[in-house]
Amino acid sequence: MIKSRKISKGHAKGEIILTKEPISFLGGVDPETGTVIDSNHELHGRKISGKILFIPSGKGSTVGSYVIYQMAKNGTAPLAIIALEAEPIIATGAIMAEIPMVDRPEADILGTLKEGDLVEVDADSGIIKILKSN
Repeated sequence: MIKSRKISKGHAKGEIILTKEPISFLGGVDPETGTVIDSNHELHGRKISGKILFIPSGKGSTVGSYVIYQMAKNGTAPLAIIALEAEPIIATGAIMAEIPMVDRPEADILGTLKEGDLVEVDADSGIIKILKSN
């Protein structure tokens, strides 16, 4: 179990997708498909929908919050978001979209988790659980 800080309430279980790069939802992610479309991002061409998304932080325009909200309405949003440091754009989007989100994990996520690990995010308690390692 990894302790973290609650940003947006809720619970989710799913496969984790990891990035070392901040992500911009406005212009960086297609809200219709949940695919990263920023050609300069390491997740370019990959779907974040239906996954637990780990990011160091977000970046970009405040409109990114509404992109996250639109993704939730479209059914293309991540199941949950884990960030090293939640910044207002991603945090606001997660809260509006009711996507569980935590930040400030007390363990090195990139050193602990591997792509495809099965993870549970209990944002209400601020706990990340590794259910199955790849």
